[in-house]
Amino acid sequence: MSDEILRLRNISKTFDGKLILEDFNLSIKKNEFVTLLGPSGCGKSTTLRIIGGFLKPDEGQVYFEGKDISNLPPDKRNVNTVFQKYSLFPHMTVAENIAFGLKLKKKSKQYIDDKIAYALKLVNMDGYGDRQPSSLSGGQQQRVAIARAIVNEPKMLLLDEPLGALDLKLRHDMQRELIKIKKEVGITFVYVTHDQDEALTMSDRIIVMNQGIIQQMGTSKSIYDEPQNAFVADFIGDSNIIDGVMEKDCLVRIQDHRIPCVDVGFGKDELVDVVIRPEDLVIVGEAEGLLTGMVVSIIFKGAYYEIKVRVQDYEWMVQSVNPAQIGSMVGLTILPDNIQIMHKPISADEEIVKEEE
Repeated sequence: MSDEILRLRNISKTFDGKLILEDFNLSIKKNEFVTLLGPSGCGKSTTLRIIGGFLKPDEGQVYFEGKDISNLPPDKRNVNTVFQKYSLFPHMTVAENIAFGLKLKKKSKQYIDDKIAYALKLVNMDGYGDRQPSSLSGGQQQRVAIARAIVNEPKMLLLDEPLGALDLKLRHDMQRELIKIKKEVGITFVYVTHDQDEALTMSDRIIVMNQGIIQQMGTSKSIYDEPQNAFVADFIGDSNIIDGVMEKDCLVRIQDHRIPCVDVGFGKDELVDVVIRPEDLVIVGEAEGLLTGMVVSIIFKGAYYEIKVRVQDYEWMVQSVNPAQIGSMVGLTILPDNIQIMHKPISADEEIVKEEE
């Protein structure tokens, strides 16, 4: 039996003459935590609303457990959605908010009471059932919204930037809570965010989107360590992205310096994008570096120093636990394994899709 729960096939959607999604295809497995990640306007929330039934695609089909649900309204899909605006009923208590969907389904009082108790315990809100939403913090309201969705026992929970209104500490707390809830209830989560840290922290798989096109799919580690194009490298974490020339297999020329790498299969003297993460660059003595430049700025970030080193007309970003002196000449070195070589995109809309099984 297939472990696929959702498939979007050839989905296209246009708003006011602007194409938001074009021939979009995606498969999601049962019990996955999948994050749709990308900048504003990339189509991630539109994708979520199509899955939830709040929008109908102009073209294409939505399959849920093998059945075409493209024309089913939201209340006929075994899917629940939690939005950034929690939409709790202000005139109802926490318990009444959680019970709302169950009452519509005409469940028994005992069943509803048991479900409320279970949901409150699940989101660490025991004893809050009689409280009004107005008396709760943003994080508590978010937990109630999640509890209200989960008690209906959906097979998939859709979350549209649900932590966007919370402060940094609360966001981190809720990230841990969502991971715990996901493991306990054993349902599929589809999460939308533009926050790369949220995506990297929580996801089994990340779908990086731009302009309605999937740029890369994979685990947090694979996308961070092996970005497939300059957009993904720039969007996921900090990166140094610079023009290079692939002289031959395992040798790239950067800023007139020939530097060993591990990449093969490029054309001789092919123009490429070279991506190096700041934490992979090491500052050494001026005579020891593969590149030589001047320290132009240093910022203390708590766990590390962010250091800018100007080499010719490019400022390299370095993240190091050791400070450097502004104005000093230093060398930069890098291990071949930590250099990522990428083909130059054919066009701004070039589609690159890589799925990690």
